[in-house]
Amino acid sequence: MVKIFIATLLLALVSQGYSQCSLSDIHVTQSATGHKVNGKPEWTVSITNRCACVQTNVQLNCKGFQTVEAVNPSLLKVSGDACLVSSSQPLFKGAIVFNYA
Repeated sequence: MVKIFIATLLLALVSQGYSQCSLSDIHVTQSATGHKVNGKPEWTVSITNRCACVQTNVQLNCKGFQTVEAVNPSLLKVSGDACLVSSSQPLFKGAIVFNYA
């Protein structure tokens, strides 16, 4: 399930960038934290904009994404099969990091 989720995130990432920014400037990584939440393994996800320019309307295809650990909706808002990154606010250079289980 986790491998499918991360593969879907990487393959279905949709964003609109300015000037020299492109989809390849957005990187999604995931790693196990070693903790458990309600018996489920916890993962940390990092969504990074490696471009100096702002990226807007960054969305992930997160069909089937489920978590027992609340994710701050200002970081990742699940809406059906789409996840809005940073509440559709501009994604500046740097990373958004959140955990889920």
